[in-house]
Amino acid sequence: MWISRLVLTDFRNHSRLALALDRRPVVLAGPNGAGKTNVLEAVSLLAAGQGLRRAPYVDLARQQGAGGWAVSARIETQAGPVDVGTGLDASTPDSSRSGRLVRINGEPQSGSGALAGLVDMAWLLPSMDGLFTGPAGDRRRFLDRLVLGFDAGHATRSGQFERAMRQRNRLLEDGVRDPSRFAGLERIMAETGVAIAAARGETVGGIIRIIEARRARDPDAAFPWASLMLEGGLEAALGAHAAIEVEDWYLAALANGRERDRAAGRTLEGPHRSDLVVGHGPKSMPAEASSTGEQKALLIGLVLAHAELIAERRTGGAPILLLDEIAAHLDARRRAGLFAELLRLGSQAWLTGTDRQPFEALLSDAQFVPISDDGLLSPAALPQLSAIRTTD
Repeated sequence: MWISRLVLTDFRNHSRLALALDRRPVVLAGPNGAGKTNVLEAVSLLAAGQGLRRAPYVDLARQQGAGGWAVSARIETQAGPVDVGTGLDASTPDSSRSGRLVRINGEPQSGSGALAGLVDMAWLLPSMDGLFTGPAGDRRRFLDRLVLGFDAGHATRSGQFERAMRQRNRLLEDGVRDPSRFAGLERIMAETGVAIAAARGETVGGIIRIIEARRARDPDAAFPWASLMLEGGLEAALGAHAAIEVEDWYLAALANGRERDRAAGRTLEGPHRSDLVVGHGPKSMPAEASSTGEQKALLIGLVLAHAELIAERRTGGAPILLLDEIAAHLDARRRAGLFAELLRLGSQAWLTGTDRQPFEALLSDAQFVPISDDGLLSPAALPQLSAIRTTD
């Protein structure tokens, strides 16, 4: 899977940007503030969800523009090319600007969920460096992004669970005690909550298997192997019982726990309380106790293992990887290891950096897109790449 054409219109600091690409990795090099991460963010919106920054869609429009923005691309898939477009119409009323428009091959879609299962993508940002020391919610969000690579309905079920839980919490807050008011909501929570936990468990199990295969293939790999475990009541129950039995258990737990949850002001049991527990395998220590550099290496190793799992299940179709400032804090050995892994996977990885020196090892194997401090591309320096940038 790779992007052969990308066009941005009034997106962040780019009035218009067009790139014609091949399947090789893409290196965006330029000074801070030139708009490199903005390009990655635009690419991330070709997948389901809110994008890598999870920014409100109105904030993506160029300040000097009319208030709308657009991202379009041709994506080469194993089934053939697919044209994807997404954006926000400047004429859309403010009350309707929380969602974005999506078209696939020119046909309007009901939302970005239509992209799930069509575009496989994962990303790493500098802001994720504290994933193992931050709140559990960050790790759940990271894991759920990985699950989407295998389960297109995961985001929909997560949304259904969250909506039902918010309504249940509101009933608890309002002092409602009529069981019939809770029954339907708790049934939705039980069905979707168990499905969410099961999908997470299946994904983690697949990644663990790939990690073991990677250890056997390269015991001295540049990135340490990670131990993984899902921690939560539903996950523990699914390890010992059938899903239908766990649904019944969770349904009963919700009903029996209403007064406890009322006193706490929130629902205390469910997939929204689970955590992904990560360890530094070679050192047999928690990831959060590892050094900053070791945590970064563990995180990269996890993303690479996930990408390899997708490629395996897609019969060689590696996902698109967005790696922002990825080489900044890696030593020469780990940079070389990362580049070798990307080339072995065959992923069209998008990498950013303030200069091209850290990426010299990729000189003959990647497409370099230099961006100057005014945000302009330099197409004359890239005879192998068609790149056009126009400004107002």
